[in-house]
Amino acid sequence: MSETSASSVQASTSLVKGPFMADVVAQQLEELLSAGNYDGVKILLQPVQPVDIAEAIGNLPLILQALAFRLLTKNEAIEVYEYLEPSVQQSLLDRLRSSEVLEIVEQMSPDDRVRLFDELPAKVVRRLLAELSPSERKITAELLGYEAETAGRLMTTEFIDLKEFYNAAQALSIVRRRAAFTETIYSLYVTDKERHLTGILSLRDLVTADPEALIGDVMTRDVVNVATDTDQEEVARAIQRYDFLALPVVDLEKRLVGIITVDDVIDVIEQEATRDIYAAGAVQAGDEDDYFQSNLFVVARRRVVWLAVLVLANGLTTQVIAMNGEVLKQVVLLAAFIPLLIGAGGNVGAQSSTVVIRGLSTQRIQVLGHVKVIIRETIAGALLGLLMLIVVVPFAWWQGEGPLVGTAVGISLLAITTLAATAGATLPLLFDRMGLDPALMSAPFITTATDVAGVLIYLRTASWLLAQVNGATL
Repeated sequence: MSETSASSVQASTSLVKGPFMADVVAQQLEELLSAGNYDGVKILLQPVQPVDIAEAIGNLPLILQALAFRLLTKNEAIEVYEYLEPSVQQSLLDRLRSSEVLEIVEQMSPDDRVRLFDELPAKVVRRLLAELSPSERKITAELLGYEAETAGRLMTTEFIDLKEFYNAAQALSIVRRRAAFTETIYSLYVTDKERHLTGILSLRDLVTADPEALIGDVMTRDVVNVATDTDQEEVARAIQRYDFLALPVVDLEKRLVGIITVDDVIDVIEQEATRDIYAAGAVQAGDEDDYFQSNLFVVARRRVVWLAVLVLANGLTTQVIAMNGEVLKQVVLLAAFIPLLIGAGGNVGAQSSTVVIRGLSTQRIQVLGHVKVIIRETIAGALLGLLMLIVVVPFAWWQGEGPLVGTAVGISLLAITTLAATAGATLPLLFDRMGLDPALMSAPFITTATDVAGVLIYLRTASWLLAQVNGATL
């Protein structure tokens, strides 16, 4: 491809915006690499954002990924590498020369490096740690020492701290000097000589302050912070609640040890939401990020555990039906309405559990209170049952050619929807109170539990009504 043609590729690519950028770049990138037009590749990637370059490289065949990555400049390569999927990062580690790998890992921000190490085999991590510079090795080892999914593991140590006795001019000079080596400069932290966090100020406050004004007079002393052992979900909620761009992290002695930026929190929110959705669907939690890259045996293993539990639980439904076989022999039509009743109960229970689990995740339930939430869902379940009665009971009465089937269906439907809504609200709240993940009380589990209870209620109600009609107990 000529230089003119390569320039036209760059121009056409720059017109593409939004989610299709990476797909367009990947397609053109593969064509240029296959043709050996490496100058065209460099021209193509000039206007493209690092995150889009990372996605485009991830969409390339394995044999071309390392080639495309090597054509990036040193600074581009370091930035792009942090955006790559973990599987692509590992693949490049295997294909790049040792010196190239070390240079990239050395220049990564500490929090991104730790996330990479979490995905790598322990043997590879030990080798890379040993080859890091002493300062970077120390920082990385400290972050890896914190528990997974805590603020300490999520934070970065690249931040700017100031002293109260600095004036605004001195502080601004420090910010200019250290800006290129920190994660963010929009939030500036003030510490004392023991590194205790004493205040915070924004870059705007610093820029608009009188050059001779002391930082101690400009800063805000009431600082929202989290401890190193704070769960990452709590960190995400704090940043969302206060609209922060970054949140300081302190140790047990209230010394500032790091910050967590909003871009890291977005990743946490996505991860936690994905985990809750998988749990709600009765899919065993694993590494959510690589689920669709996992082989079918891993996928089956993650999903079969809950399915096995549900199969065993449904065996109880079979036993209930078998135990009440006599009433079904006398009124065969009763069996026709079993799917409707257990389906209604399962759906109502699943709806209640879903809204309660989501309410716990967003902490909206705390405003109303657990007892009121259960009562609210119970009433909602009863109302849903009454609304369904309007349609179902007349149909059941007509099909049964008499009141027996219609009455049994009506009473059971109201009882089942009320019970299902109550269980769907109560069980997640109970798990939350016990310190367990409320998402474990997933829709499939609630559905199965209400199936057993619903069939029992329905058949015992029908048996009782039939006994009243016959004047004797079965």
